[in-house]
Amino acid sequence: MAIDLEASWLEVLHDEFDKEYMVKLRQFLLEEKNAGYTVYPKNGDIFNAFKKTPLTQLKVVILGQDPYHGANQAHGLSFSVQKGINPPPSLKNIFKELQQDIPGFQIPSHGDLTEWAEQGVMMLNATLTVRAASPGSHQKKGWEIFTDTVIRKISEQKQGIVFLLWGKFAQAKAELIDAHKHHVLKAAHPSPYSADSGFFGCRHFSKTNEILTKEGKEPIDWQIH
Repeated sequence: MAIDLEASWLEVLHDEFDKEYMVKLRQFLLEEKNAGYTVYPKNGDIFNAFKKTPLTQLKVVILGQDPYHGANQAHGLSFSVQKGINPPPSLKNIFKELQQDIPGFQIPSHGDLTEWAEQGVMMLNATLTVRAASPGSHQKKGWEIFTDTVIRKISEQKQGIVFLLWGKFAQAKAELIDAHKHHVLKAAHPSPYSADSGFFGCRHFSKTNEILTKEGKEPIDWQIH
């Protein structure tokens, strides 16, 4: 596992990589590789959420749970898939909500959300790796300790960040966030199993831009090109 963090993230997270849980996590990932398992995303993409969205430019955090476990899907950004891969159902529902929420939004031809990341939208999964075809296989191996620390650091060091918490798993992370300093928006998960229970119609994308504008920040162009 190559520790490839952008400089502003490395400054606040460098102590984590020598801690016991991270040493054990590295060992676990090595054992997975040595056992012949395929792990997603590829090594160079594990920390993509940090590389694409520096802490200094952070405006919005979208929390996910696990990387996609199919071939060529995951590339280190929650809910996003690589170009050439059909958007999974949850992402299709995100696009449907955008179409209803943002005037003129067009459903894109792919599901690569890198353009959001480059505008300050961090798409962070709680677990940053997964074994191929085995959802949840890398949970409780140490990643959650790391990503909970990331959320705490954002809460401590930044001001006015918009956190989008979709579904019960993401909403449980609200306790890590200082709601007096930040904006926490909650809705159902965009999965087909729950999107009709409060994700559709949540208007989180326009609400995020309203908040950013009030904060004197540039709103997000949600249109994927």
